[in-house]
Amino acid sequence: MPVPIRRLVVALTVCCALLAGATACGSGSSATKDTAAVVAAATPSSSSTVEKQKLSKTRFVANAGLAAGATYQWIVKPWKAGKFKKGAKGRRTALIKAALAGTFAYNRLKAAKRNAEGDPTLSKALAPLSAGIDSLKNLPSKLRKGDSTDATAGAFGDIINKVKDAGKSAGAPVTDKVPSASQLSGG
Repeated sequence: MPVPIRRLVVALTVCCALLAGATACGSGSSATKDTAAVVAAATPSSSSTVEKQKLSKTRFVANAGLAAGATYQWIVKPWKAGKFKKGAKGRRTALIKAALAGTFAYNRLKAAKRNAEGDPTLSKALAPLSAGIDSLKNLPSKLRKGDSTDATAGAFGDIINKVKDAGKSAGAPVTDKVPSASQLSGG
């Protein structure tokens, strides 16, 4: 089957341009690279420890808020509405959403725990909750299977409330922020 000459010319031009661009980028002198490394190393850091602590508190609030919002919207609320009971309309969808939300909430709580390590007050407030956050790891699979949904939903709600209380006591109040469905599936 003959290929139009225009397609061949375009393909050849694109290949040549990519090849020329790749070889041009790769052949730099080592003096230029060394100078760039020295300039980067000589530049002072723009954030002090106080700024890092503020950022860690802000990140903690954002991550914990997303975890709290996901837990409330897709785990606690459907659980209270009875969507997890056998025979309930939309049970399978509710359990799948709850499992995704549980995985997302676990991920965000782990990130919030890492953020809290940058602030001494938050670190002390969250220290007793580390084991509770780690215990949430296997709960999303239980939600997905439909096993002991009452206990699982209650465990998520309890840990989220404890994290919110710890944040409030450390001067970083956490408010629920419901993530979008794309955030849930993306993790």
